[in-house]
Amino acid sequence: MKNILGIVCCLVLCVSCSDDMLNDSDFVVSETFTESNIRVLQIDTLTTRLSTMKFDSIITSQGSRMLVGKYNDPIFGNMKSSSFIEMVPSSYSIDEDAVYDSIVFILRYDNYYYNDTLVQNTVHIKPLIEELQPADDSDFYNSSIIGFDEEDLGSLTFVPRPLEKDSLAVRLSDAFGSELFDKLQDQTLTDYDEFVNYFHGLTIRPDDSINGTILGFSLSSDMRLYYSISGETDVEEYYTDFTINTSSSPIPFFNQISADGPNEYLSVLTDNEVNLYSEDSEDQSFVQSGMGVTTRIEFPYLKSVGDIEGQGTLLGATLRIKPKESSYNDNLILRDTLSVYVVDQNNDLLGDLGLYAILNKNNEEFNDIYYEVSLSSYLEDLLETDEESSDALILLPSNYNSTLDRFVLDADYENEGTQLELIYAIYDENE
Repeated sequence: MKNILGIVCCLVLCVSCSDDMLNDSDFVVSETFTESNIRVLQIDTLTTRLSTMKFDSIITSQGSRMLVGKYNDPIFGNMKSSSFIEMVPSSYSIDEDAVYDSIVFILRYDNYYYNDTLVQNTVHIKPLIEELQPADDSDFYNSSIIGFDEEDLGSLTFVPRPLEKDSLAVRLSDAFGSELFDKLQDQTLTDYDEFVNYFHGLTIRPDDSINGTILGFSLSSDMRLYYSISGETDVEEYYTDFTINTSSSPIPFFNQISADGPNEYLSVLTDNEVNLYSEDSEDQSFVQSGMGVTTRIEFPYLKSVGDIEGQGTLLGATLRIKPKESSYNDNLILRDTLSVYVVDQNNDLLGDLGLYAILNKNNEEFNDIYYEVSLSSYLEDLLETDEESSDALILLPSNYNSTLDRFVLDADYENEGTQLELIYAIYDENE
């Protein structure tokens, strides 16, 4: 056995150092091993089957940012995200001599955006008419619904600058601000329970008529109530901050994300057990974070390598998937990585595989870019298992509950849109 392991280590070195070997489908590694009948095969003709599935819902109350915006996507439809937040004051008291001044909501960029940032966007801030309590007493989802007043507390039209340190200040209604000021000054609201019973929170929403940008705003954004106190010689300015509550359990925050009018392929994804196979969607597969749309990957004929005569050892396995040409541009950008997860036959999530498909742009000038991930350990485990596995892999951005990134992948394995490459060593079982 030690001799076999030593031979395998030599084979790994030979395979990794010789381009000629990677282009040969059946060859002897070197004269050193000819008497042992050792061969290394490059196998790149096994079918990799891609499909698209969609999770029923995504938990967004555990997300890392507010997502606010709307844009029209040619494949995924009209994408829209609104945030729902509960606020808590830094103090429940205001000096009795204070005089109300104004109230604003400060939106702080967190550097995330998707789609065109050169067009005007409009945000509307509206009060909630019910408390932020999830239906299952656990989490909020992208599909959760909380009632709100249609009348704006404030709105702002702007051209986004998401990579700059500037923030957006949205002036809110003085009627709202002065009433809140009075209740704090009069000690009508003295603790958390009294406060949220009176003021349930806010929703920050995009304008429905705009084809704009999905923007990320930090959870350190806050509402600021300004007031002043007159002294003997001058007037001093003060303020009370209201921060987004992310410490209560369940967290009273979530992003509500929807898609209206996706293409005819995606419209069939009505529950998470539906698999839209690539042969039914023009050899395409789809990924969209936030909505839970993901590419599902199966290897239906993997165990056929066991039919090769002799004992076999998997030395390497690499999966390459190209994004569909013309599906991305400077606005609909490709992210550098996609995380690899495992699902069962019912598309229930089993866990994170701890692997990343990395975008390879080395030949971008020739329009040859692809996502690449090593699956050696995962496929080796499948080969060593006697039973056929009904599990599959899926691809999603690692922060899929806090983004609205989208990808269209080329599932045409016959034209190398998707290709699984195995490096497989064969040795005589009698040696």
